[in-house]
Amino acid sequence: MAKQKKASVSESLSSFTVAVLIALSIRWLLLEAYVIPSGSMLPSLLIHDHIFVNKIIYGVRVPFSKLWLLEFAKPQKGEVIIFQWPKNESIIFIKRVIAGPGDVVFYDDGKLYVNEQLVEQTTDVNMWDYDWLREADFGNSSMSDHMYVSETLAGVKYSTLVRKDVVPMGFGPMTIPDKKYFVMGDNRNNSEDSRYWGLVPEENILGKAMFVWLSCEETLPAVSFLCNPLTIRWRRLFHYVN
Repeated sequence: MAKQKKASVSESLSSFTVAVLIALSIRWLLLEAYVIPSGSMLPSLLIHDHIFVNKIIYGVRVPFSKLWLLEFAKPQKGEVIIFQWPKNESIIFIKRVIAGPGDVVFYDDGKLYVNEQLVEQTTDVNMWDYDWLREADFGNSSMSDHMYVSETLAGVKYSTLVRKDVVPMGFGPMTIPDKKYFVMGDNRNNSEDSRYWGLVPEENILGKAMFVWLSCEETLPAVSFLCNPLTIRWRRLFHYVN
């Protein structure tokens, strides 16, 4: 009987170890979950959106390092990426890639130029993105203070917010050096991005945002990282990140 108990405990420990290793491998290689903490990517991503990030799309890294084992692709203009903030790598940021190595970027008076070409802007927007916005998301400003503007960059169409009465912070012109990326938030007047703190090193990029798997308006007061089930935004579940 004692031997059977020992065997049972040993099997349980082995199963648990295998399960942990599989979970860690998935997190390291394939997918990782992140929560959107701020409104810098409004309206594309909302505060308290829970997203999955594709970690293998750009390649495979040596565990716990920035060294590549395999490289599959480079981040492309228009993609939404997760990365370690260059000023403090313990902090994770999410922004949209605007320009990569060799590109010339210029942002002035709310107009975006990449390689001397004006990025197409239109007020013919996808209202589904904007219908989720709440006054609570805007802090000291108001929803009515903002214009809804759609941009198309490198074939990727996405929604942005721009203040009517305040010109967004400009940048450039600048030629992006090798292995660096210029990123911006879609909420142009309320995003601390490459305009303020500089370029993102390629080695800091962790993956590409894929889809929203959970979203809520409020979190639980006692456990701030858990959604309040009464405020879940059900229609956002499995929403693809443009």
